[in-house]
Amino acid sequence: MTTEAAAPHDLESAVAVVGMSGRFPGAPDLDTYWANLRDGVCSLSAFTERELLADGADPDELRGAGYVPAQGYLADADRFEAELFGFHRTEAAALDPQHRVLLETAWSALEDAGYAPLDAPSRTGVYVGGSPTEHALAAATDPALAASLGALQVRILTDREFLAPWISYRLGLDGPSMTVQTACSTSLTAVHLAVQALLLGECDTALAGGVSVGGVRKRGYVHYQGGIFSPDGRCRPFDEKAAGTVPGSGVGVLVLRRLEDALADGDPVRAVIRGTAVTNDGAGKLGFTAPGVDQQTAAITEAWAAAGLEPSAAQYVEAHGTGTELGDRVELEAASAAFTAGAGSGGAGIDGAAIDGSAGIDGGTGAGIGLGSVKSNIGHADAAAGAAALIKTILMLEHATLVPTVDVTSPVAALRGSPLRLVTETGAWPSRPGLPRLAGVTSVGIGGTNVHVVVQEAPERGPRAHTDARPAVLPLSARTEHQLTLTARRLAARLREADAPALADVAHTLRTGRVGMPVRAYVVATGTREAADKLLALAEGHPDPVRDPSGEAWLRGEEVAWPALAGEVRRVRLPAYPFAGESHGALTLRGPAARTGAVAPAPGSELESEVAELVREALDLDGRAGLEKTYFEAGGDSLTAVHLAGRLRDELGIDVPIQLFLEPITLKDMTIRITEIKQGGGADGALDALLAEFEAES
Repeated sequence: MTTEAAAPHDLESAVAVVGMSGRFPGAPDLDTYWANLRDGVCSLSAFTERELLADGADPDELRGAGYVPAQGYLADADRFEAELFGFHRTEAAALDPQHRVLLETAWSALEDAGYAPLDAPSRTGVYVGGSPTEHALAAATDPALAASLGALQVRILTDREFLAPWISYRLGLDGPSMTVQTACSTSLTAVHLAVQALLLGECDTALAGGVSVGGVRKRGYVHYQGGIFSPDGRCRPFDEKAAGTVPGSGVGVLVLRRLEDALADGDPVRAVIRGTAVTNDGAGKLGFTAPGVDQQTAAITEAWAAAGLEPSAAQYVEAHGTGTELGDRVELEAASAAFTAGAGSGGAGIDGAAIDGSAGIDGGTGAGIGLGSVKSNIGHADAAAGAAALIKTILMLEHATLVPTVDVTSPVAALRGSPLRLVTETGAWPSRPGLPRLAGVTSVGIGGTNVHVVVQEAPERGPRAHTDARPAVLPLSARTEHQLTLTARRLAARLREADAPALADVAHTLRTGRVGMPVRAYVVATGTREAADKLLALAEGHPDPVRDPSGEAWLRGEEVAWPALAGEVRRVRLPAYPFAGESHGALTLRGPAARTGAVAPAPGSELESEVAELVREALDLDGRAGLEKTYFEAGGDSLTAVHLAGRLRDELGIDVPIQLFLEPITLKDMTIRITEIKQGGGADGALDALLAEFEAES
């Protein structure tokens, strides 16, 4: 289909981005991420020697030749609200930080879409991937950890192949659940697979994205001549001075639905994915790690063909853009070939004068397709790089603003003969008559997997029909009083913004798009300004004096039959849950992991004390008080039972019958019974029976 023939509403095979969440260097949320991008901030961190040594860096390495004390550092990647996701402290400490931040980001993305994370739509799929981590490597080589938790449990808690299943399990998502691995193009490949699954009807909603947290400590890297890393801790894609990339961390998750479903269900559409494609270079390149021109070009042209558009309809391209000489040269050649094709079909490009007077090379004024790379801002986020790039592009579409590739002073000469123009200043993204704003996003993986996604600005959301103002109850909840205060304060700030959503939509989203938690409050208001005032008062310790029967039922933790709201309601974007987890650290290869939480010895016989110690260690209990709970009250499950039974048999020679874990007795009584089993001769085959039951449940 030609550009002229592709009507903006010809979107039968389009997929909507209805929610997204991410954390990147210098940005704990997407509002900060956007502010940094808009303001041209380089969020790469340069560390002092003192900082690096305090985080356990090798003194000899960091003082050696070629050591660069820089990284795209993700702050607070060691923190995790474990209880919210059903993990006790021992499990949370063993759980890879990538799993932790990805679980929280998936939760926030669903909230951004207006869906309660524990009550997401049926047939929701998960398509995500991650990077290798120091934590996982350390866990796999730590015999003490395997002895403490069990080798199978350690693998399940640390291996990246379980990234998707953990999300599906903890959030109750019953669609396809796939961990995707295509190296640096992982998260954009995950988006492609999710889009295909939606269009094929394999799922009705999908979470797609990726995570990369190689380590939670401040670290630099070693630069080698001819290697891929930058010698000075800065990444300069498509610049004559480009000399390499900088390693970075990040996480990004997008919630996708078929566009027709999203519009019918009143979802907050943030952007539209028009087409995607994946190729591989095969043997057509210099070496396994080298990129190839032809199949990068093919990925671009195939994605635009899937969208029913000519590549020349693009106004902007977010490139893989690593800042390496070979990578940038190959990508520029491939993209130039793709976006030159069909250039005569009209409607392409950006007027250079729209970007602070220039979008061209070195401030030139030639029109062309804008080009950029977020790696200049945050470094190379590996498996999360594609998600970072796609989210950046969607934010630009939402704000109708192009943002710069930073630290670029002399764009490469090859751009002069290209349809592409490097964006080096922030400026307006102009609209075009008859066509929406359109962009392409490219990701390239070591090993040759190339991905391209065509993304379009969201259709305008029509204004709500005018309805008579009537009081609406806004329910809030959190796990702690402090988090409830943060929730109220952030919601008040949102309702004071010029584009604040209608109060009925806010009430609808809070009632149906949030998980009810123990600490609760509510306010009653007839307009957004009144609601904001009452929410601020609530945050300052002054509950709303107006009482409402359904609000009171909410406070009591009851299932509430909320009264109907005025007019037709729809989901809207509201601030996400403010996570406030403690630090659970991370394992390191540089020395033995710190272990905390010594357990006081139990009373009674020496054998009883040993049994009690194993029980407390398996369930992460403190002292004697924890033994007053039943096995399941203490957080026990079938997998922990398998491990505990194995340790009791291997270390103490006790075969425990399966019925004992199921009985409603305290752990103290259970330890006595286990001791009696030993003294009475045991129960043959108990562990085998337990394993058989676990396998049957699985």
